[in-house]
Amino acid sequence: MKHFLDINKTSVDDLRSMIDSAKAIKNARNGRPKGAQDDDLPLKDHMVALIFEKPSTRTRVSFDVGVRQMGGQTMVLSGSEMQLGHGETVADTAKVLSRYVDLIMIRTFEEATLLEMAENATVPVINGLTNRTHPCQIMADILTFEEKVGPIAGKKVVWSGDGNNVFASFAHAAGQFGFDLTFTGPQTLDPEQVFIDEARAKGVKVEIERDPVKAVQGADLVVTDTWVSMHDAPSARERRHNQLRPFQVNEELMSHANDDALFMHCLPAHRNEEATNAVMDGPNSVIFDEAENRLHAQKAIMKWCLQN
Repeated sequence: MKHFLDINKTSVDDLRSMIDSAKAIKNARNGRPKGAQDDDLPLKDHMVALIFEKPSTRTRVSFDVGVRQMGGQTMVLSGSEMQLGHGETVADTAKVLSRYVDLIMIRTFEEATLLEMAENATVPVINGLTNRTHPCQIMADILTFEEKVGPIAGKKVVWSGDGNNVFASFAHAAGQFGFDLTFTGPQTLDPEQVFIDEARAKGVKVEIERDPVKAVQGADLVVTDTWVSMHDAPSARERRHNQLRPFQVNEELMSHANDDALFMHCLPAHRNEEATNAVMDGPNSVIFDEAENRLHAQKAIMKWCLQN
């Protein structure tokens, strides 16, 4: 069973094949009219369940469109609509859904929900996001970097802000794709040490630098994310803002990175908080290419899941 649960749980060769496939899928559709179908329809006659226990714009639309462009159909389900949200076990839900659909994507809160779904499903399961990781986003980010710059291996990526689920998947990717990673943020919001240790064990440099100016020196890519995640309590907002304000990505900070360093943000953004408008709309920003590439990367992931 080919589940796509996390980047560190997928082989380097398979990850590279997905990125290459995403590039080919994107190039094949360039200049084609809306609604045009690919000649290759790997999801033809396939039904895909898209489960959302968390709100979503990019994940929902990109998966839905991707399935349709590859000839399949989707069933979009929310936690409030399913027995999953009203007492049925995750295991039972997984076993039942596997009788109806060919592929499951789930965007949920607890990692344990994802893992239990995958353990009990007899069809592939894709991690659309958990509180702990966000692998589909980082696959889109790798695709974006490589189409703009070239191979990411050996490059320096700097994360400024909260050591959240998106950073965790960047750390997984650093180990698998071979790039160096620097985290700059307050100690109270450090990422889990296990993510850093695992990447280091694979031979890449992963550093924590409290001074954001020092952190971005030599950076090929600077990344940030919203300061308050969906799973954070509202009471955390002011406290987090006070801690993270020194790590805002602004023009001054970007001036210390390489001149051609890219800027990424997975969106949605709170403009002029974690990053200024000048950076987000500036010449080094690729945030909307990044958002588009969710579609192409996820199509490649789904195609890989259903091979053989």
